[in-house]
Amino acid sequence: MNRLLKYALLLAALPTGMNAQYRSQVWSPDNGDGTYTNPVINADYSDPDVCVGASGDDYYLTASSFQCIPGLPILHSKDLVNWEIINYALRRLEPREVFDAPAHGMGVWAPSIRYHEGEYFIYWGDPDYGVMMTKTKDPAGVWEEPVCVIPGKGLIDTTPLWDDDGRCYLVNAYANSRSKFASVLAVRELSADGTRAIGNPVIVFDGNGNENRTCEGPKFYKRDGWYWIMCPAGGVPTGFQLAMRSRSPYGPYEHKIVLAQGKSSVNGPHQGGWVHTKYGEDWFLHFQDKEAYGRVVHLQPVDWSSGWPVMGRKGEPVLTFKKPQSASDVIVNPVESDEFNSPSLGLQWQWHANYSETFGMPTAFGTMRIYTHQSEEVDETFWNIPNMLLQKTPADKFTATAKLRLTAKAEGQMGGLIMMGLDYSALVVKRVGQEFQLLQLTCHQADKGKKHSSTLIATLKPTAEDKIDYKPAKHEDIYLQLQVDDSRLQFAYSRDGKKFTPCGETFKMREGKWIGAKFGFVAADASTKNDRGWVEADWIRVTP
Repeated sequence: MNRLLKYALLLAALPTGMNAQYRSQVWSPDNGDGTYTNPVINADYSDPDVCVGASGDDYYLTASSFQCIPGLPILHSKDLVNWEIINYALRRLEPREVFDAPAHGMGVWAPSIRYHEGEYFIYWGDPDYGVMMTKTKDPAGVWEEPVCVIPGKGLIDTTPLWDDDGRCYLVNAYANSRSKFASVLAVRELSADGTRAIGNPVIVFDGNGNENRTCEGPKFYKRDGWYWIMCPAGGVPTGFQLAMRSRSPYGPYEHKIVLAQGKSSVNGPHQGGWVHTKYGEDWFLHFQDKEAYGRVVHLQPVDWSSGWPVMGRKGEPVLTFKKPQSASDVIVNPVESDEFNSPSLGLQWQWHANYSETFGMPTAFGTMRIYTHQSEEVDETFWNIPNMLLQKTPADKFTATAKLRLTAKAEGQMGGLIMMGLDYSALVVKRVGQEFQLLQLTCHQADKGKKHSSTLIATLKPTAEDKIDYKPAKHEDIYLQLQVDDSRLQFAYSRDGKKFTPCGETFKMREGKWIGAKFGFVAADASTKNDRGWVEADWIRVTP
């Protein structure tokens, strides 16, 4: 379809006045009556942190991105309920020899975002290389190249605090997998510009041997002369939120549990960021671990009347509550569907490793092209494919439908849709001889080196063939669909985009390494000698 015509039809299909803001068909937390329903972001933005922008009317959120690139997503909101993706702070991970391939679970752990003297700072711990920092004057603009503030192994979950006298302190936790100790929090002094350590670490809290095990993810604040550290403890799926206070940044700190599941349905509510708004209200954004769906973001009111930040309703999570006071009534959600009409990649998409042009790129024709990754192992596993173009699941129940063409320059080239995690399943078109096969490829325990199984769905005739002798290709035009409900995935396909045929076995989704399951496009070739084939995605639409 003509690119301009396709774009015009898309705009015409949107509700009046919504051309500038994306509204999800599958999850929106704003009830439209002055209340909201949790989660406010029903997607895997794990370890969220938030800060108030320079104007006081803007809020900025970032989250862990691990090995996925671009990394450090930047989300913006006017009311803490309606969020949109506006940018990424990290374009690549170093060292390249590690992160140019999928380094599952490595990279960016539990970042913090702060506004200080006209600049926005993000600190994070790379568990293998140290404490990193990037900054900018405009969260929607270009972020500076990261600097290593503290080199070392095992340093994670870092947050700075600029004190009233201009001195800067940093709190962090430790990754047992690297340092061989954990469940402690340490504070040290940084230079006033936050770029290097000038003091030695001091352990200020110890959760070893008690109910506060796995204390991590600390956030550092100052309020009414008290130094506050807010952190989770008790484990990711079952834990709770602690608040601790001291008159000195180095402690000793007294502590209390300020948010726990109690009788609610929200398991392990913890790890996030506290916000004090210009309207005098206090709120806390945290995650809930939903297994295959990842760690979704909830919003809780905070009551300081007791001198402690009691969150939710008397320390238990709320599911529905009155929205924060705000000057905005705009309803907007993180983008999901994509018509691929822009010359830049949509902000919902991430690659599984540092980007290379050989992965693919947008075209001038209103499509997204993903070239086949060439590796002898792809006939057995997709675990190490770096150019999977994926996005987070947006709701517990949704359907994603894609119109695409596989262009195969050689036999064995394949591409299609995938739901990727520690287990994965893909519906792909593969060239076999002069025809194509529609296959479901499913792998259990991909992270353990297991091979995927292959189930033949259908044999297809090419829908087009090149008429020239020079490196001709065969093409297959098809509509592929994945339907998700209660962590279960069902594939379907169509020849005309109207009648879809369910196919293959139902697949039980599973999370990835520290991330939720992600869906999107895969393109692969088991030969390293062929000219690359490609998947040309015309659009993908997320619907109920």
